Amino acid sequence: MVEIRTLLSQITVIEKQLPHPEALVGELLFDSRRLILPEKTIFFAIKSKNNDGHFYIPELVGKGVRNFIVTNKLDEFSNYQDCNFLQVGDSVMALQQIASANRKQYHIPVIGITGSNGKTIVKEWLAQMLTPQYRLAVTPNSYNSQIGVPCSVWSLNEMHQLAIFEAGVSQPGEMDRLERVIQPTIGILTNITSAHAQFFNNDEQKLKEKLKLFKHCPILIYCCDNSLINNTLLQDEYQHIQKLSWGGSSNAHYHITQQKVENSQTSVTIGDQHYVIPFVDAASIENALHCIVLMLHLGFSTAYINERLAVLSPVMMRMEVKESANQSIIINDTYSLDFQSLRIALEFLNAQSHFTKKTVILSDFAQVGVLSDKDYEKINQYLIINGVTKLFAVGAELCRHQELFTLPQCYFYPHTQALLQELPKLDFIREAILVKGARSFRFEKIADALQLKSHRTILSVSLPALVHNLNYYRSLIAPETKMVAMVKAQCYGLGDVEIISELQYHNIDYLAVAYTDEGVKMRKNGITLPIIVLGAEVESFEMMLQYQLEPEIFNFYSLRELVKTLSLHPEIKQCKIHIKIDTGMHRLGFRKENIAEALQIIQDNSQLRVASVFSHLAAAEDPSEDAFTREQIAYFEDVTNIMKVTLGYSFLRHIANTAGISRFPQAHFDMVRLGIGLYGFSSVSQDISHLQHVATLKAEITHTMVIDEGETVGYNRTFSATRKTKVGIVSIGYADGFPPELSKGVGSVVVKGKRVPIIGKICMDMTMIDITNVDAKEGDEVIIYGEENRMDTIASHIGKIPYHLLTSISKRVPRIYVMD
Repeated sequence: MVEIRTLLSQITVIEKQLPHPEALVGELLFDSRRLILPEKTIFFAIKSKNNDGHFYIPELVGKGVRNFIVTNKLDEFSNYQDCNFLQVGDSVMALQQIASANRKQYHIPVIGITGSNGKTIVKEWLAQMLTPQYRLAVTPNSYNSQIGVPCSVWSLNEMHQLAIFEAGVSQPGEMDRLERVIQPTIGILTNITSAHAQFFNNDEQKLKEKLKLFKHCPILIYCCDNSLINNTLLQDEYQHIQKLSWGGSSNAHYHITQQKVENSQTSVTIGDQHYVIPFVDAASIENALHCIVLMLHLGFSTAYINERLAVLSPVMMRMEVKESANQSIIINDTYSLDFQSLRIALEFLNAQSHFTKKTVILSDFAQVGVLSDKDYEKINQYLIINGVTKLFAVGAELCRHQELFTLPQCYFYPHTQALLQELPKLDFIREAILVKGARSFRFEKIADALQLKSHRTILSVSLPALVHNLNYYRSLIAPETKMVAMVKAQCYGLGDVEIISELQYHNIDYLAVAYTDEGVKMRKNGITLPIIVLGAEVESFEMMLQYQLEPEIFNFYSLRELVKTLSLHPEIKQCKIHIKIDTGMHRLGFRKENIAEALQIIQDNSQLRVASVFSHLAAAEDPSEDAFTREQIAYFEDVTNIMKVTLGYSFLRHIANTAGISRFPQAHFDMVRLGIGLYGFSSVSQDISHLQHVATLKAEITHTMVIDEGETVGYNRTFSATRKTKVGIVSIGYADGFPPELSKGVGSVVVKGKRVPIIGKICMDMTMIDITNVDAKEGDEVIIYGEENRMDTIASHIGKIPYHLLTSISKRVPRIYVMD
């Protein structure tokens, strides 16, 4: 906690209004939705291309916030004379400067980690290995951005003995700012790859940007087997750094003389010392070696390092949302626990607005150290503010402080096994259950016990990737242009409520569904956004009115039937409708020559209000059809101008689909419709590198066998082995939506990073693959669709498009939603 006047010496202030300079602040807020403790919060009003934090100041004042850092002139806030305002040139820079000042107060080892991959895993593994010896401050989740880093460093306080912070950059010029915040005393460079390369000319430029984190750092740990890294660090500007390199080179500070894989673990010899890593994949070995070298530098013995290596477990990089029994869900976030990561998880729990009952299963804060009564009161307040009604607390410290928790239902257990024994007796009905624990409590056992046991094949849906894609397309439109998210067909097969809750959280303007029952389900699950029903059937008008859904009107029949339905409901003063114009697609919609008659019917019925007028581009993605697309846009503009004059009021106009957003900015009008691009696919080449995969379809190998040359596999014996062949049976078939057209070698899947062919015919519930050249066994994961096996590429091989594959994934395949 610091007084607001103390900040004056930490940031460059243009103008100030300080009626209460003695006010104490301890919470840094940049997202108004994450408000927890208003009286102790300072809000940073950050401007982006599509949003402006200043818009939320009146709302925050109403909720009790009294401290603000802004970039707008203070005259704008003259109505808030009881609030402290500091005007600065750059709110993000001010946030970083305040965090930097906090960092300078503490003279402890601070480990700064950067690299292309592995940052979060190395950070989490170091936390697991060092927790018994140090009270740690650790970056929560993947908070490694220009905003995330200062929020992480702000959490550093006098009880911490060592800190571990990760830093990520996406373009030149960013790392200097993060270096001033973290000020590492020990650096770890994980690796350098082509990831996140779109804003860099080459890997050398990207490497030098990342190395800026260590420009005042005395010690750097890295692998010298990478020639680019090794040669770059020989340059004069890096000679001040003590280089603790490791690798197979005899010049390495820690020379690896032997590396051997056996029994699902890897034995590594460094000098004459032996270390056992409980993993065999190359990425995990690399990450573990960074940890080993750091532990050696800190003075730990080989025996102790091996003891800590033995307890390492794979890091679940994200929160996962899974189905549980009795219409409940589990939010599984069991790989770390500190105040910041708890807040993030609770905010995500609170965003599940379709669940009125929210439950938290929480462990002691093992890696944080001894907590005070005030800390436990703060945790209790976090739970209450985020709508938690039931707490299951595990651990001696939580039991000792149970009187400080005031939720309606609180239950305390001394250890994880005690709760596991009790679980079968507990009834969770229509609840959102957050499972949040420190690594040592092994809460994955609890999550596994609560999870609905079903199909081994799963569809993993990345909510952060969805939001990334949303923000990419937002960056292509003007701030005032609204956006419709196309969520028909269960969000193109990915599920609905969890995705739509995330879109609602990120302020999407409109949703569009194909049929009324889709919209009704959303309303029943707490979705309050405006919803357009594109396939509005006249038989469903009553239900649309009941659930405040907004119908598309595309012909006179539907218009007149809606008028009839409204005549039975005089209590409804205004029914919003969306008029479809046929600009050349020739499926649905009014033509210019009959729009006057439609408008007359609308004007004669005061209950009708045109909310939007729209059309559909037939070939926006096809450059050879650009002339026709421009004709459609011109026709649409002509008709909507006539409508605006006739109606005498404004309405939203939208014609641009995903491809139209990118290729026809003149067609953005008042609103655009984002469909397949939201889910990571585009037929516009310039967009593809900017999009992230949202969906990954995974199965597993359930059985393996070896067949001899001449033996056959599957129905109709369509595959005949030309050599001794190892066959894997995979838990997916055409009943799961896996296209049978991929049979007989047309398609392939990915096992342990290697592409392997499908052999024989795809069956209803299983698929056979050739794993002769892969060291694979039962239980190994198989990537059906994903970044390594792109759905758009697969679709093109069988004359389909990604829409077909996405929407064909069977409902029997569980959807798991992951969140950073």
